[in-house]
Amino acid sequence: MLSDEKMEILERTLPLYLKHDIEAWKEGERIKSPFLDCLWGELYGSINSAFYSNEITEEEADALRKKYLGLGE
Repeated sequence: MLSDEKMEILERTLPLYLKHDIEAWKEGERIKSPFLDCLWGELYGSINSAFYSNEITEEEADALRKKYLGLGE
């Protein structure tokens, strides 16, 4: 698992499309959007895309999935 400091650095250097989907997910949770399932899927896909495009590491992808999507350990 990434330290808080590494997670902070990671989130500042993410690809723009992934930052956008994280923000959309957080806003959806905040307003209790009826489309959370769609936002969840978009964010999951963006994390996977960044990983398979070698823009983030597997450890970073796992940390993002755990933090935002509740997946993992």
